Amino acid sequence: MLRHATIEDRILDTVRANPGCTLEEITRQFPDLHWSDVFIEVDRLRRLGRLRLTHNSLFTSSLRLP
Repeated sequence: MLRHATIEDRILDTVRANPGCTLEEITRQFPDLHWSDVFIEVDRLRRLGRLRLTHNSLFTSSLRLP
């Protein structure tokens, strides 16, 4: 049976492969997802402690695994 990766899996796999990537880069990585879906999932993962969001400047933030 083919397993479809969840949004969570896809985001964490991408951050694992590209530590320090931006939210914009993650959003571009998944053109099949709306940016708000990615944002909501990143926020959820951050609140659960599964993802770190570091503000680099007023307009950019980088993502890393804890």
